[in-house]
Amino acid sequence: MEIQLWKELLDPYEQAVSELLVKFRNLKEAHKKQNLYSPIESVSGRVKSVSSILEKMQRKDIAFENLEEEVEDIAGVRIICQFVEDIDKVVSLVQNRTDMEIRSTKDYLSNQKKSGYRSLHLIIWYTVQGINGPKKLQVEIQIRTMAMNFWATTEHSLQYKYKGSIPEHVRSQLTRASQAIEMLDKEMSQVRSEIMDAQIDSQMEISLVQDILRNIENLYRQDNKREVVKIQNEFYRIFSKHSMEELKRFHKQLDILAEGSRAQSVDSVISTEEK
Repeated sequence: MEIQLWKELLDPYEQAVSELLVKFRNLKEAHKKQNLYSPIESVSGRVKSVSSILEKMQRKDIAFENLEEEVEDIAGVRIICQFVEDIDKVVSLVQNRTDMEIRSTKDYLSNQKKSGYRSLHLIIWYTVQGINGPKKLQVEIQIRTMAMNFWATTEHSLQYKYKGSIPEHVRSQLTRASQAIEMLDKEMSQVRSEIMDAQIDSQMEISLVQDILRNIENLYRQDNKREVVKIQNEFYRIFSKHSMEELKRFHKQLDILAEGSRAQSVDSVISTEEK
């Protein structure tokens, strides 16, 4: 295949990966904005290099005319979760979308690979809009925990170093590491609710502080600046106490004050216009 034809082939897959990264990152941010725990910790993506595609075609005896049908992971997206339980939640997020259709699932959690590899793979159909109209593509979505990803990244590097023929003593070490990581994921699941609560509280505090500072800034523009400085100092005092309840109380009182100030400002504008 000519170089230009490879570029034409892979460009839609590049577009698909770019769009999916934006969509999954937006899902993560949407959870945060609503002070909800996000099952998505991070997301990344890539399009297979031509050399990787050729290597897979040779290894699996795939003809060029069947390339896009049989090489399911030309485009790949990887979603990292904190906990094993989050993996099913990410699958549900994908299932509930109208712009993604799950073609097949490869469950390497229930059916762990002999090497110790653990992950969940979804093969989805995703349509991109190009200059020649819509094109329906296959994309592989890998969903795994941070611990699983650490192991998989290490194993991939060793596969590359040893050209797929990892020495037996190294394989044994990888197997033991995989077992330790599985145990780590189980231990993390035991404290999952506490960690989730802590992260939600942290996100809520961030949102409260942003809203408080925005109100103080607006008051500073409209009211007695000396009084607003006193309000700001009171905020700093409350914030230093690390009490979410007091911070919420202060936020509510400031909202009432800010609303009253806005109302006075509107009345002032109306009064000026009437004159």
